[in-house]
Amino acid sequence: MHTVVWTFKIPSSMTKADVIKIVADSAHTYQGVPGLIRKYYGVTENAGELVGMYLWESLAKANAFYTPEWRAKVEKRWESPARRQDWETPMVVEAAENRLVAAE
Repeated sequence: MHTVVWTFKIPSSMTKADVIKIVADSAHTYQGVPGLIRKYYGVTENAGELVGMYLWESLAKANAFYTPEWRAKVEKRWESPARRQDWETPMVVEAAENRLVAAE
């Protein structure tokens, strides 16, 4: 498995409520994406930064999704350049389900 974290600085003109509305309006676009296991949104307390955390089946599936067009769209949405971090994900703990998921 592979995790990609995208970080954006949120414009000071956006309130936390604005950020949550944008997230709610766009979240459905990630449903059914091939190879995407899970996506989390995170916003700092003061709404200064947003992160999108994506858990993928593989780095190849992640890279196939992150096209230049996708990056341009999200950078326009958040009015900020995106910063990407990649993480190999050898294990996921599904605490609520009381199970471990190991990368193959």
